[in-house]
Amino acid sequence: MESDERWLSVLAASREAQGRIALILADDGGRSISYADLAKRVEREHVGGTGLEPIVASAGLPAVVRILACFEAGVGVALLHPRWTQAEAAAARAQIAAHDPATDPLDGCLAIVHTSGTSGVPRGVVLSRNAFLAAARASEENLRWRDDDRWLLCMPLAHVGGLSVLVRCLLARKTVVLASRFVAADVPLWIERDRVTLASLVPTMLARMLDEHSDWRAPPHLRAVLLGGDGAPPALLARAAGRGLPVLLTYGLTETCGQVATQRPGTPPAVRGAPPLSGVELRIVENRIQVRGPALMTAYFPRAAHPGPFSADGWLETGDLGRIDEEGRLHVLGRWDDRIVTGGETVHPREIELALEAHPAIREACVFGLPDERWGRIVAAAIVPHGAPPSEADLGDFLAGRLAPFRLPRRIFFAKNLPRGPSGKLDRRAAARVSHPSPDDH
Repeated sequence: MESDERWLSVLAASREAQGRIALILADDGGRSISYADLAKRVEREHVGGTGLEPIVASAGLPAVVRILACFEAGVGVALLHPRWTQAEAAAARAQIAAHDPATDPLDGCLAIVHTSGTSGVPRGVVLSRNAFLAAARASEENLRWRDDDRWLLCMPLAHVGGLSVLVRCLLARKTVVLASRFVAADVPLWIERDRVTLASLVPTMLARMLDEHSDWRAPPHLRAVLLGGDGAPPALLARAAGRGLPVLLTYGLTETCGQVATQRPGTPPAVRGAPPLSGVELRIVENRIQVRGPALMTAYFPRAAHPGPFSADGWLETGDLGRIDEEGRLHVLGRWDDRIVTGGETVHPREIELALEAHPAIREACVFGLPDERWGRIVAAAIVPHGAPPSEADLGDFLAGRLAPFRLPRRIFFAKNLPRGPSGKLDRRAAARVSHPSPDDH
């Protein structure tokens, strides 16, 4: 393959395949934009300077054009989430305005993608062109492009998952089916009308889509739905399989340009865990996942405010808990910071959530720790039932053979929905605050 500059160029793409469709605007009636037309839009954009450009990165056409124009000009993009508060956006912009390329050069930077800023200033992740190229190649080796592939993008480009879809399709000269926002009721229409073959979703998106369309089944041309962002409840995966949705579980990080481990096409629905992609090394150290490979970040941004994230031999500590099974598949158990120490025993919330979500009356669960004078912390759970909530006795009997006594939830709260962050991940701290507010919350 020639230099990544050419392959990341929409102008080069237009010269090679002028009539090929680059974008289909899903929420604009399926209107198509060719690579030639997209190149003209990019050429009309004026990108000044050679530093970083902050962009509020929704999934709309203006953001796509601006990002591609920066790619063309060799200017790094610093992506701001459209749902951030004014304070979060201002803090990120201040960091970008204060950047001094003389003392902190960002040579080769394609994008700075910010991790969730739920407490304090969001942390930027510097991702290079070469890292994105390595990530795209690994994804291609797993999925294998087809001539008619069209990838549904309905999440913000401020997420590494959204930006990665745009980059992968540009590199391969494929079509992005672009929705400016996720609308659960419209997703089946987009998939069918716009001939979507690949889609990237998180579990909450998938659940809402299935809820909106109780009888809808996936069409034959949809060949993979990459499901990442958070652990998917077994009941949700069973529902998806029953509708013919070819779900592939995936685990990834902002720090790795997206995917680290992804199931291969044709993986049976009952299989859990995912093997690492080509070029990715995984290891477990004290139950924590570490990763190494060519798709890793360059640094955190601003570099002066964050220590180097790598070990001496190039391993990145993800902060996630996991295990690797005998087949080499990675199983993610949650965040290290989310673990609960109760009476000297360590409990991982995701293990408890999976046990709860196996109950037929429970739709989804969020497990967290609450302060307790005797035990230090106790295990608590917020539960969304399918209909009528299970009784305490029924739930106790169900869990008795599945969880050790110290893992059993000592407090249960029922809710209509669970708090989640901008990327769709469970916000266990928010669930704990709602369930057990402190005096400072009043």
